[in-house]
Amino acid sequence: MAPKLSHLLSAILVIFSIQSFRGQARTLKPEHRQSFSSFLQGLEGIQKGQTVEGLIELKQYLKKFGYYPSDITLTSSDFDDHLELALKTYQEYFHLNVTGNLDSSTIQQMMIPRCGMPDIINTPSAKPNSTKSKHKKVHVVAHYAFGAQKWPPSKYALTYRFGSGVQVVGSDTLRSVCSKAFQTWAKVSKFTFREATGGASADIVIEFFSGDHGDQSPFDGPGNQLAHAFYPQDGRLHYDADENWSTDPAMDQIDLETVTVHEIGHLLGLYHSKDHPEAIMYPTTQRGSKKRDLAQDDIDGIHALYSN
Repeated sequence: MAPKLSHLLSAILVIFSIQSFRGQARTLKPEHRQSFSSFLQGLEGIQKGQTVEGLIELKQYLKKFGYYPSDITLTSSDFDDHLELALKTYQEYFHLNVTGNLDSSTIQQMMIPRCGMPDIINTPSAKPNSTKSKHKKVHVVAHYAFGAQKWPPSKYALTYRFGSGVQVVGSDTLRSVCSKAFQTWAKVSKFTFREATGGASADIVIEFFSGDHGDQSPFDGPGNQLAHAFYPQDGRLHYDADENWSTDPAMDQIDLETVTVHEIGHLLGLYHSKDHPEAIMYPTTQRGSKKRDLAQDDIDGIHALYSN
């Protein structure tokens, strides 16, 4: 009897260990989600002229989204003139109090989940006493924006396929969500969208990835950057596999269709919408919310971009 009892106890211990590991694995996402928030909150109150360990990460964040000149190399953890200008430009973009300081309202804005594409495209070097800079190839009409990248008339019938990235949601669910999101844009534009079948090549490739996935735009884990899509005629749409995705989101989840409609706007050539939080092309989205319908600003933008 003793050997059998010993084997039984060993089996119980193995099962307990597996369940404990699973329990720990489930806690990784919320713990990671707090890391970016905690990092920012730890910097609140820093002042110009100070040198603070980790400040380089804040600079990298701001540069990623276009608030630093594209030709600047970030090397120091000093709170210098360039950081002050970057913060002022960020605050102006999101209609915050323009202080040039990392205050609580700026930190709260940075903590909102967002698209991984920049808000300001190809920002050239600017003098520290200037808070505005526009690239000559960026067209701003009303509140939407777009650049020179667009699909030619011969490519208005676009095909898409699903790549072999990380499996996060069921294939039927992803197909349904993407089909609806493409139709949202098809209804107001000259484009048609069709899924390529049988292993055929496609204009658009849709995949989930984690972390660094080889496109020079790594994901950051759960909590901040949700997805990115490249401008015409690149055709790549990537979701962060570490996010908590849903088609009917609870308060701690991200709506897959909301993000998909937004990223398709980038695939068609639209940049972020600056002044209309209700627009699909606004850069941020709240957890637990759905925003699947185009606003007038989005419609005006796609009509202006493909006016001919």
